[in-house]
Amino acid sequence: MTTSIAASHAKGKCATDKIFGANAAASKAVALYGKDKVVNATIGAFMDEQEALACIPTVGKVFKELPINQIVPYAPIAGLPDYLDAMIDLMFADNKPDAYIEAVATAGGTGAIHHTIWNYSESGDTVLTSDWYWGPYKILCQDSLRKLDTYTLFDEQHNFNIKAFTNKVKELLTKQDNLIIIINTPAHNPTGFSLSDSDWDKVLDLFKECAKDAKKNIIPLIDIAYIDYAGEKNQCRTFLKKLGGLPANVLPILASSMSKGFTMYGQRTGAMIGISSNKDVITEFASVNQFTSRATWSNINYSAMKLMSLIYQDKTLLSQVENERSQYYALIRKRADIFMQEAKEANLHMLPYIAGFFITVPTENPEAVCEKLHEDNIFAVPLAKGIRIAVCAVSSTKITGMAAKIAKAIVSVSK
Repeated sequence: MTTSIAASHAKGKCATDKIFGANAAASKAVALYGKDKVVNATIGAFMDEQEALACIPTVGKVFKELPINQIVPYAPIAGLPDYLDAMIDLMFADNKPDAYIEAVATAGGTGAIHHTIWNYSESGDTVLTSDWYWGPYKILCQDSLRKLDTYTLFDEQHNFNIKAFTNKVKELLTKQDNLIIIINTPAHNPTGFSLSDSDWDKVLDLFKECAKDAKKNIIPLIDIAYIDYAGEKNQCRTFLKKLGGLPANVLPILASSMSKGFTMYGQRTGAMIGISSNKDVITEFASVNQFTSRATWSNINYSAMKLMSLIYQDKTLLSQVENERSQYYALIRKRADIFMQEAKEANLHMLPYIAGFFITVPTENPEAVCEKLHEDNIFAVPLAKGIRIAVCAVSSTKITGMAAKIAKAIVSVSK
């Protein structure tokens, strides 16, 4: 019998990350066969055409030029004020809703998700997300003594399944008074799907209907980690304008991050942005989440927040960053287009892709398919119901031919 002295709520905790496991297997293959012989489609970060981790050049230049007194200080618990202003303005662009808006600095987008779960759901409550989701959502819920439930994301026509969404929202609201709903859009991880403006109209109509019961509080947690790779800046943000004028018991929270849009993955710098028609709700939002920051990481990375502030305040630098990022977006788009065209030719079914870092291929035996792909030195991430392809990380040359090999592996495994 294994000896344990952990508290009852901590016993048995063990997070085995399939993404990092798949990446480790790819790294082992590189050591054996050489980098040019291996396709590593596991990494959730942008790799250039030479398969090197890329940083937006202007971001890297400004970061390296920071003086030491802008690198080592403690930051305010809530975050640097200029940083918070920059995050709000950059996340909304020209689509800021008519509402009270506040931001609190977090340790990446993950920190924003953590704080929302901890401060807006009760112990034992259920958090809702789609059946295709980023695995750590479940870990974040479990560690906070919450549960995660899902609705079916796509209907039979591969559109947003508003019926399944509605049924699950109403079901959970009969059991609890606060309901957090994690909506990862635009450029959803792992599918690359985005809700349309008409989808959002239906979602918000549902929230308004449910909010007529004053005892029920609805907290849409919108994970916008990939928004800077979701299309034209304002076009992919039009839904944000719709978040104004909602009932006081509907509190949209944006989970934003510097990881993807500013290629500062390891600096763990993000923000949670609260949007409310009620000033008291947004004052409380700032207060309770700062408190939880003090109780977890205390404060976050000063230098990355300073970096964001400097770039935002210098319109020339900001323009350079946006132009350089657009080149990365175009390259990801090119890779995705290659894969989608070849998937069509190979009769390989994939989930609807609009934009973003990932494409997902549904399959009945993901682990076995990924193992089969190892024979071709192709490494992808097995999910519960499919495999995730990181088009952000595979060069255009190597992504050519992948779809046909995946289709072949699926057929081979199903025999």
